[in-house]
Amino acid sequence: MGTYIARRFLMLAPVLVVVGVVVFLLIHLTPGDPATAMLGEEASGAQIAALRQQLGLNDPLYVQFARWSSQAVRLNFGQSLFLQQSVTQALLSRAQPTGLLTLYALIISILVGFPAGILAAVHQNTLLDRLLTVLALAGAAVPGFFLGILLILLFAVRLHWLPSGGYAALMTDPAAHFKAMILPAFSLGFAHSALLARVVRSSMLDVLHADYIRTAQAKGLANRAVVMRHALRNALLPAITIVGNSLGALLGGAVITETVFTIPGMGLLVIQSINRRDYPVIQGAVMFIALVYVLVNLLVDVMYAFIDPRIRYGRS
Repeated sequence: MGTYIARRFLMLAPVLVVVGVVVFLLIHLTPGDPATAMLGEEASGAQIAALRQQLGLNDPLYVQFARWSSQAVRLNFGQSLFLQQSVTQALLSRAQPTGLLTLYALIISILVGFPAGILAAVHQNTLLDRLLTVLALAGAAVPGFFLGILLILLFAVRLHWLPSGGYAALMTDPAAHFKAMILPAFSLGFAHSALLARVVRSSMLDVLHADYIRTAQAKGLANRAVVMRHALRNALLPAITIVGNSLGALLGGAVITETVFTIPGMGLLVIQSINRRDYPVIQGAVMFIALVYVLVNLLVDVMYAFIDPRIRYGRS
């Protein structure tokens, strides 16, 4: 078991290196100059050149990358060009809204996706199955930001039940917090619940047609026991993969959702940093999301080993 986890852990380093190189090159090759953004269009060429020299932007790209990567391996992503604080401090100060939004969206996707997939599989080719399939396809087809806008128009503008945006700290005002997070969490999590429902349905159908399921049914076990105790456990592996991948996707999708609902999280910070060409913040935020993503996938691999003993002993 320890060897299996160690082998998976060693595979994370190349992924982070590739992400770091790609992000660094994409950001620095994108048109735009942070010095000009900081000083404004009315600044003279001499002022812009002096600031570029001060920020080290005139150095060759490989020198800038070596300087940045040597700090990044120590989880030091440098100083923000605009916020007058370190990138780590800027990200941590905005981590709570993003983390809670991602958590709520993940909970919604699981609470909606798993039951929908199980019901659709158990009632295959019935009206309920077709209805759930249509809802899943609709959820996967509608972009999260568009669904968010529709939810704002209905529940905030029309019915005045929920706020259209903003954020309240959980510990300061729990009621206002949950009220403000309902719409963004649902708009972010619904598409992933649709994907999860389709995967659970497909996996359950494969398992429900297996010989050992028919044997359990022939022995007189209740249908509920057959589905929940025998079929669901063996159908979990693909669903766990989707849940693990969804966490990284939800964290990345929070960028757009936070912008739509004006939530002061990491996503809104990234959008503002892109507009201002704040290179250190963009690089730090993307690397943070990538780190969370690969750690979640490591956790998923470990869960595989507990669910399927063949993986634990290296036989699959």
